[in-house]
Amino acid sequence: MNIKNKKWKLSLPHSYTLIFLIIITVATLTWIVPSGQFERHEVTVNGVIKTAIVSGTYHTVPKTGENGDLRQGIPQILSAPIEGIINAADVVSFVLIVGGSFGIILQTGAIDRALTALARRLKNKGILLIPIAMVIFSLGGSTFGMSEEIIPLYAIFIPLMFALGFDSMTAILILFLGTQIGYVGSTVNPFSVLIAQGIAGVEGNPQLWLRFIEWLVFTMISIAFTMWYAHRVKRNPEKSIVFQSDIINREQFIKENTGEDVVFTFRDKLIIGGFIVTLGAIVWGILVKGWYMTEIGALFFALGLFVGVVTKMSQKEIAENFVKGCGEFIYAAVIIGLARGILIIAEQGMIIDTVLNALAGILERLPNYLFTTIMLVAHNIITFLVPSSSGEAALTMPVLAPLGDLVGINREAVVTAYQFGNGLTNLISPTGGVLLAGLAIARISFGQWLKVIFKLFPILWLVAAIFAAISAAVGI
Repeated sequence: MNIKNKKWKLSLPHSYTLIFLIIITVATLTWIVPSGQFERHEVTVNGVIKTAIVSGTYHTVPKTGENGDLRQGIPQILSAPIEGIINAADVVSFVLIVGGSFGIILQTGAIDRALTALARRLKNKGILLIPIAMVIFSLGGSTFGMSEEIIPLYAIFIPLMFALGFDSMTAILILFLGTQIGYVGSTVNPFSVLIAQGIAGVEGNPQLWLRFIEWLVFTMISIAFTMWYAHRVKRNPEKSIVFQSDIINREQFIKENTGEDVVFTFRDKLIIGGFIVTLGAIVWGILVKGWYMTEIGALFFALGLFVGVVTKMSQKEIAENFVKGCGEFIYAAVIIGLARGILIIAEQGMIIDTVLNALAGILERLPNYLFTTIMLVAHNIITFLVPSSSGEAALTMPVLAPLGDLVGINREAVVTAYQFGNGLTNLISPTGGVLLAGLAIARISFGQWLKVIFKLFPILWLVAAIFAAISAAVGI
């Protein structure tokens, strides 16, 4: 290769490289940012036990001493990916089990034939699937905290979007943006609003009417954006930012039966029926039994075995297809663990509480009219370190809710700023497992995602700042 003719081109690094660079950056900060911690105690909110910090108890901790050496060096940096994968073992194993099961299911071609038939029936009305699906997923995010549950659906929606003339990015927008915008506009989400209200001492969800309006506005904006994006891609597929990677995706997800003659066999109907029953059981289990990843993963594993038996695969074929499916999802599974490594470095360096305490000090001195906006920004920053909505609520509400009292802002506005900040940052955070899993499955780089979502993010953020100010203005 002639090096002189090789043009230098600015591009974002590979997702793994990006995460490793962030690990190095956070490790460097543990040498610069003072270490410290709040005292903690257990609180029970809505039947869930959480560890919350005690306001006013922050104190610095020596970098070296009885807590060991808190400065994260090369050994800790190299260990972070391994520790991250171990720490995120529940999510990683969930992705692999679901991926393996889908390997068995997709091998039959029944899903391809069903999606092709559905696309053919919808014809030019396929774009209407976007608002219907996004309202459902947004409701799930707003009411019961739907999030990781959508990971198995990436493998369904990506080929469905192909069949309707859209691209894989459209599938990510429908699923991830759909559920996440529900988090932003949370109404009764027990892992977001309710747990924050409980820790902040807010009783009875007094601004539920306003939260419903917020959910409606955020969801409508997101749907309009996704439909606009999908329409542009369908009109000119080569303009899609993921056009090249989708060439490979189409070969992987749509292997056969894209022609005119699509015939459902009795086995196909059994497979699709089993899939629908499984999804129904998952929804029932989540709402009624409180099922999470273990139970959902077990159901998909059972579905994979069922499909293998129905299609008369040998035990060897079932195992080989399962391994093949795991291979397709391994990138997504590993990146979730790597992202967790960032948080482990920050926790081991004990700098998260220091950041929280510094932000609290800044907010305390602000005039009232800037309080909610700056608090929104503060939660945007904190979420990069603590992406979990319930974890962030437990960490921040004991400190930030009393600040609202000091400056005369009702605690509902504090909760509102928290839910907006957490939800919006998770749209662009490189540590979000659900987003990274979807991008990995669709072979979309994080940079490509940012190029798309940053066209929407400023609008959502501005609307969030306005609603946070309204929440403060109307009082309880």
